Amino acid sequence: MPGYTTVSYLLAVIAVLVVLRFHLLPATFAGLAVYVLTLKLVRKLPKNMNRFAHKFALAVVAVCVITGLTWACAAVWSFIGSSHGMAALLATVVDTLGTLRGTLPEQVAELLPTTIEDLRQQLIEMVGTHMQKISVVGMEGLKVFAHILLGMVVGGMAAVHHFREHDVVPPFVAALRCRLRILATAFDKVVFAQVKISGLNAVLTAVYLLGILPALGIHLPMAGLLVLLTFAVGMLPVVGNLVSNTVIVVISLGVSPLVGAASLLFLVLIHKAEYFMNARIVGHEVQATAWELLAAMLLMEAVFGIVGLVAAPVVYAWLKAEVREQRMI
Repeated sequence: MPGYTTVSYLLAVIAVLVVLRFHLLPATFAGLAVYVLTLKLVRKLPKNMNRFAHKFALAVVAVCVITGLTWACAAVWSFIGSSHGMAALLATVVDTLGTLRGTLPEQVAELLPTTIEDLRQQLIEMVGTHMQKISVVGMEGLKVFAHILLGMVVGGMAAVHHFREHDVVPPFVAALRCRLRILATAFDKVVFAQVKISGLNAVLTAVYLLGILPALGIHLPMAGLLVLLTFAVGMLPVVGNLVSNTVIVVISLGVSPLVGAASLLFLVLIHKAEYFMNARIVGHEVQATAWELLAAMLLMEAVFGIVGLVAAPVVYAWLKAEVREQRMI
């Protein structure tokens, strides 16, 4: 293997460690999303455009992608902080738990949170001790949003640079481009698969909450928001379903113990195999077996916490694609 290729691999490993160590995964994923979407859209432009028109169209596409994703992030951020969003959902969960405290054994009741802050803390401990404190306001949240915005700008600039004509490319630059190309392909496949998984979970949950229960005369509070929550947190492999399912069961218990038991049974039947379904669908996209992805997710979660769990499918897909590129498998 040439020296410049070895150095490009070394830089790639260092980049992964830096991203995971310094909590830059949201910015990295945002940049990759802009990069991949921009390339997909630009390739659909007419082939007979002159050079100037193509450059102008490329810039417009990149700006539109960044603007669209920024608007989507801002809308989600605003919804989370609104009185009808996650704040209201957390308040409903706390009220339900407060009602349940009087009907449960004392040893169990003491374990239930009594305030929204207690509930947030328990959710954080559920998804991993390395996850930063959940907050709808504050400098930490603004810093993350700024990182995401900068990541999208970098992704857009990289996409524009991708289509620039180069007669002679130094070998080291070509090796770095190869690393980026393989990473972008792996990211594209994994994210597409995760969207399918999250969408399937959300559809099945909607059938139960908005179809089956109302047909039986049972109307769960904030059912529409619960479906949206299922889709949103479903983008987190495995852990997302744990959070949404817990919230659904708790709110169902607030209606009646029978509804709570029915919701628990439904979620167990539907989502019990989500861990393996996730690995199977993503594995099909990246040509990896279920046990490979499961092992990667467990290992990276143990080393980096929840950040490693989220990054594991992309990192492993990238690793396997690089190994295949070298014709080692």
